[in-house]
Amino acid sequence: MAQATQSLSSSSEKKKRSLSDYLLLGFFGLFVLFLYGPMFAVFLLSFQGPEGQLFFPMRGFSFHWIMAVFGPQRVGDFVTAFQRSLLLGLSIMVITVVFSVMAGLAFRYRFRGSNLIFYLTISSLIVPSILVSLGLGIVFNLLNLPIQWYSSALVGHLTWTLPFAFLIMLGIFGRFNPAYEEAARDLGASDRTTFWRVVFPLIASSVIGVGLLGFTLSYDEFTRTSLISGETNTLPLEIFGMTTNVTSPALYALGTLTTIFSFVLIGVALFAMQKLEQKQKQAK
Repeated sequence: MAQATQSLSSSSEKKKRSLSDYLLLGFFGLFVLFLYGPMFAVFLLSFQGPEGQLFFPMRGFSFHWIMAVFGPQRVGDFVTAFQRSLLLGLSIMVITVVFSVMAGLAFRYRFRGSNLIFYLTISSLIVPSILVSLGLGIVFNLLNLPIQWYSSALVGHLTWTLPFAFLIMLGIFGRFNPAYEEAARDLGASDRTTFWRVVFPLIASSVIGVGLLGFTLSYDEFTRTSLISGETNTLPLEIFGMTTNVTSPALYALGTLTTIFSFVLIGVALFAMQKLEQKQKQAK
């Protein structure tokens, strides 16, 4: 009887679907196509044969252009630019995580000038990116500091990643229950032990998310890097510079590989977050 009633209720729900439901479903389908359609077009065109062009129809199917990404190019170098972006992104990730966690811990307690520091930090997101890049270039010139991807570009990326990470950590510590810390201190734990044994395991999954955000923002950043990368290019700058010279599906193949790399990175981060959450549940 129970199964019969469930089947009747499910069939009645199906009958209740109106025209507006199908219109909304179709609208959602078009929205997904709008987001991912260009991406799938790039994926398909990157798997063409050696005679492939930058447009449809496809000419054969092969991994020729995927392998061409790792070889010498007529202009520029994909592999070296990717290495720079990877190292820069990893550096930004570490610095962003450390400083955002420290800032989140500091802003748990009200102190003089906290509002001023908060609004100054957020104002970096309001200033146009090109002005930030130009201003940093001028400052580095005045101080006789090297303008390179590992110095001035790193600072420019931090003006983009730190405010976002700071806002996220404020939300994380805003809902953090201080009773866990009080219990640890009552048992004789020091502040350092309390943080590493109690606080950090509880926020570890969020810290991974903040690190992933910092890496992706830096890895894809173009405007804040354009004037302060020095003589060498990061991957976004290299791609932009080669669009006027490289007229082959190698650019599409590079987009496919970087997209796969991004999804793999997200998958690893989600897997690590899931494992941490399972450990927390087992500990409880």
